[in-house]
Amino acid sequence: MRITICAIFCLGICDAQALKFEVAAIHRTDPKEFSTPSGCTTTPGLMRCSNVTLKRCIVGAYAIGGADRVVGGPDWINNDRFQITGKSDQPVGDRPLMAMLQTLLAARFKLVLHRESRRGETMVLGISKKGPKLHPAVDAPYGWKNMHDHIEATKLTMSEFAEILSRNLNVPVVDRTGLTGAFSFALRWDPNVTDGLNHEESAVAVRPEVSRAITQQLGLTLKSRKMPIEVLVVDHAERPLESEN
Repeated sequence: MRITICAIFCLGICDAQALKFEVAAIHRTDPKEFSTPSGCTTTPGLMRCSNVTLKRCIVGAYAIGGADRVVGGPDWINNDRFQITGKSDQPVGDRPLMAMLQTLLAARFKLVLHRESRRGETMVLGISKKGPKLHPAVDAPYGWKNMHDHIEATKLTMSEFAEILSRNLNVPVVDRTGLTGAFSFALRWDPNVTDGLNHEESAVAVRPEVSRAITQQLGLTLKSRKMPIEVLVVDHAERPLESEN
């Protein structure tokens, strides 16, 4: 079945105002900076994307996994690079921030998508034989840091953790832990395995390292499987005017 997406996936939140950044800015990346690191970082209420393509933004906004899960569209969505900043009026988490990014892409890039189901690679988050090493969050403030070599989280659910991993590893991650509630934890991995690689190559290279760290540090597993996955097809996109609101 073909489903056209003209603005956003609802994600269980249907108030359009709640899905819009209070302040957002988009600027072209200086060609001299194309060799600098590329990616998005998030903290509660704030998203910063540096040296990113539109395709990279789609991958993150829709937690679709790898760039190969986004097909179609003009060639420039793979090559033109942008600096994007979005700030919410509340310290919201990753899911609302990514819904806001969807709204921003629809408004500024005139992005129209539809989704299809195809069989492809995914990763499944589960529990190791020795059991989880997670501590339930008790009276902890909700927050996290998602960096290039670590994740620090307080009051994070496993489904939210899976979404963060999907963006970091460029592959859909499904939560099959069965764990309910929220947890506080830190996860660190060796980023040196990605030296000299571009974003997509880095995401693939770091998967075994992150899987190892998840088992050793959190008592969870992260395993690759072939499953039906969503693919996003770009029907329309336009280069945005540099802007700020």
